[in-house]
Amino acid sequence: MNFNLTDQQRELQDAARKFARAELPELARDMEQKDYPVPPDILRTYGEMGFLGVNLPEQYGGLGLGHVEALLVLEEFAQISNAVAFPVFEALVGPVRTIERFGSDDMKARVLPQVIRGEKVVAVSMSEPNAGTALTDLTTSAKPDGNGYVVNGTKRWTSGGGHSDYYVTYCRFSEDAGAKGIGAILLEREMEGMSFGAREELMGFRGIPTADINIEDVKVPGENVIVGAGGFGRLMSAFGLERCGNATQSLGVAAAALEQALAYTQEREAFGKPIVDFQAVQLKLAEMAMKVEAARLLIHRAAANASAQDDGLPTAYESSLAKCYANEIVREVTALGMQVMGGYGYHKDYGMEQRLRDAYAWGIAGGAIDVQKTNIAAAMVGRRFDQRR
Repeated sequence: MNFNLTDQQRELQDAARKFARAELPELARDMEQKDYPVPPDILRTYGEMGFLGVNLPEQYGGLGLGHVEALLVLEEFAQISNAVAFPVFEALVGPVRTIERFGSDDMKARVLPQVIRGEKVVAVSMSEPNAGTALTDLTTSAKPDGNGYVVNGTKRWTSGGGHSDYYVTYCRFSEDAGAKGIGAILLEREMEGMSFGAREELMGFRGIPTADINIEDVKVPGENVIVGAGGFGRLMSAFGLERCGNATQSLGVAAAALEQALAYTQEREAFGKPIVDFQAVQLKLAEMAMKVEAARLLIHRAAANASAQDDGLPTAYESSLAKCYANEIVREVTALGMQVMGGYGYHKDYGMEQRLRDAYAWGIAGGAIDVQKTNIAAAMVGRRFDQRR
């Protein structure tokens, strides 16, 4: 058991840190104020530097490295903001990985190089007005039509809705109840019949466009099927890596809050000395550090152990532990950061209040905190719990 990074991992982490801290803070503040996604020219720069292909296959232009390396890069971007990190998240641990794992060779050859170069963005579209946590209640349908399908339905809470080029869309391919009829198909923004609702106004997540998708008689070629009917379980198996990415987005926010609070408390003086000299402040800083370090260890354990799994993915148990813990501590750490910074922590110009707002999103997105706890309990007892009875 070795907790040290390899030379290659450290070099990659340093490259991501230098780029993110030199190039992205001003952009992140502007994205937060004006609520727009990463601009195309910056996205292409991400691609040119290899940040969108860290753990994607070399044959498509990726670096072919492991999940730990991908998460190291993601954390550095997330320390600047979740918004500037979001394209990295989508490419390395999100819906692009679903295409890489389950898509046809033709689909991968068509989509992955575009993503890795920073030319295209892929989103996942799962939730519906009446299907969120109970995802198997979804009603979006893909009905056979010649050599393809006609897709109809409404999707909610799609991060990247209206902005992304491709949508990994969960839908029902047959009338079989529950998970048996569900698979995923790749929709494209410009397909006739695709329309998007108004941009959602959220508490945080500014710079990450979120909107409904209205899918009306959209004709999709058969080669756009990612996983057909009965593939819901396979799709969910790939979610372990996304949980680790979700956790890392939380970790990045928490780590940045700790770093800012530590610097502030050494500069700010009260009663003639830096406030870090007061024991009450020291205790808060120590609590923040313990939570950040523990979250990082849980995430990296899940990612490192993935190589020992037959499918190369983190287990539901370890990824759920990491996600649940990181989702909880980021709320606590950012709140402590705001408290030690006082009025400056509450002020929009200094960034801590943004971190607190963004912190709450990750415990909702990608499976709520309490859902992760039921996953953890299910893994411990060796069976899933039927929440419908």
